[in-house]
Amino acid sequence: MNLRLATALACFIGPLCFSTALLAQAVYPDHPVKIIVGLPAGGSVDMVARSLGQKLSAMLGQAFIIDNRAGASGQIGMPVVARAAPDGYTLTVSPASFLTTNKSIFKTLPYDPEADFTPVAGLVNQPMVLVVKDKQKYPTLAAFLAAAKAAPGQITFASSGDGSPQHLAGLMFETRTKVRLLHVPYKGGALAINDTLAGTVDAMFAVLPEALPHIKAGKLYALGLMSPQRASMLPDTPTMAEGGIADLSLSAWIGLLAPARTPRPIVDQLNRAVRTAMDAEFKAKLGENGMEVAPSSPEELQRTIRDDIKLHAELVQAAGLTPQ
Repeated sequence: MNLRLATALACFIGPLCFSTALLAQAVYPDHPVKIIVGLPAGGSVDMVARSLGQKLSAMLGQAFIIDNRAGASGQIGMPVVARAAPDGYTLTVSPASFLTTNKSIFKTLPYDPEADFTPVAGLVNQPMVLVVKDKQKYPTLAAFLAAAKAAPGQITFASSGDGSPQHLAGLMFETRTKVRLLHVPYKGGALAINDTLAGTVDAMFAVLPEALPHIKAGKLYALGLMSPQRASMLPDTPTMAEGGIADLSLSAWIGLLAPARTPRPIVDQLNRAVRTAMDAEFKAKLGENGMEVAPSSPEELQRTIRDDIKLHAELVQAAGLTPQ
């Protein structure tokens, strides 16, 4: 082949290959996408995944299938995503704890929260809220704080286990206010909220979706939100800052992630689709269940993961918890 012919072919084939590559990217997704959820069906993370999956299916023309791989605090489902091909066809909707707290409370993990995943988008925030059963005994946040200072280590608070979001919220409360409470861990959020409802424990730093139905029913009383602003579904509940406790914000957020090395065009396409999916209907549905829609860029989610890993490690260390 002479030089002139080779040059002509290169000029023809080069743009063709480039156009083919663009076409391959443009048709994503061309078959069903699996969203792994490392928790059972029915919880807030599963609800977010299913609501998002329905929206993305309608928008992108392919089924987004929810695959619940529950158990071991995410250590069953998350490795499936970490080992999957980085092609955009295996994703995860994950709670913050699988990516942040797990790194501090387990000696080893079958996945690396930062190295094994590509953040795609933040999805929702779930503010933590301090609730009590006895409204007369603790009518305000100030009254609760005064009682805690007067009786160190005697006021009890429930959680769904050591290192859980409820536990971390209690630890942060203790750290910021210099009081000492008595932590009562349970094997799951349902047991913790039930004993709070029964008055067996004094209080709970609950994830808002788990407490909201009981607050609305008048069975629990909300003293303060661990959030920068009030929640639209609890407009009369003050933030911790409004109650006199500054720098006390914690969210059990939920995010969308893909395997590490997923191509940026796919990540960007999914991020745009997520933002479009979060329309008024989507916001209203999740808002009714105590969740605040909070879409973010991949970089913002990556920073949140990095910062929360550090924060949660400090809280776990302060509590003297031994990694399992």
